[in-house]
Amino acid sequence: MSLPNLPGSSLLRAYGRLLYAGTKMTAGPVLRRLYNVKTTGADNVPKSGPAIITPNHLSFIDPFFVALTSPRHMVFIGKAEYWDDWRTRVFFEMAGGIPVRREDGAQAQGSLQAGVAVLRTGGVLGIFPEGTRSPDGRLYKGKTGAARMALEVGCPVIPAGLTGTRELLPKDAKVPNLGPTVSVKYGRPMRVPAEAQHDTRALREFTDELMHAIRELSGQVYRDRYAYTKRIAQAGPVVPIAVP
Repeated sequence: MSLPNLPGSSLLRAYGRLLYAGTKMTAGPVLRRLYNVKTTGADNVPKSGPAIITPNHLSFIDPFFVALTSPRHMVFIGKAEYWDDWRTRVFFEMAGGIPVRREDGAQAQGSLQAGVAVLRTGGVLGIFPEGTRSPDGRLYKGKTGAARMALEVGCPVIPAGLTGTRELLPKDAKVPNLGPTVSVKYGRPMRVPAEAQHDTRALREFTDELMHAIRELSGQVYRDRYAYTKRIAQAGPVVPIAVP
């Protein structure tokens, strides 16, 4: 069921920050104990000023665990399909998320500009550079959106590596599994080189370096191609995540 205009959505956005903080305070400790959540390198997230956090993407629940472990309030850019269903739209509206419809170039560009607006206010933005969840546990080639936003604002990009979330909530699962341990590792801030302003190859090279930094944190096998479903079908057998 798609819902173009959700009544009260502006009110949900207005109270999103309060709800976000309240959820971390109440549900956070329970989830940390339940899934033995381990956080490493959270001090790599700047204490103030704009920043972009770029995790790998294994499960629908990934944004929640990144938000739970991040020392600062975050706004996520997510695929617009989450807004097409009223149940998931409520969640993302309350979290202050920014929808992006990947097949619509103009709308995708608008979503990136909305992300830039968040950064210009000194906020922290979360974006999955792969653009979609990994279908097989491998890490796929990143898109340059995060690098372009960071270059425009002049802010750092922080790679992040998640493990355990795919086992916790596999694709199409309705209820989370009990038992998996979730780990979130934050890497050192990275800066897009100034020459990328006039050289798209530099944007590509930076994004490739970013994906390799994420791979070091997540322990995943890297595949140098975009995570398109049609390509994945011919990519061979599933490769397990190699946790360091």
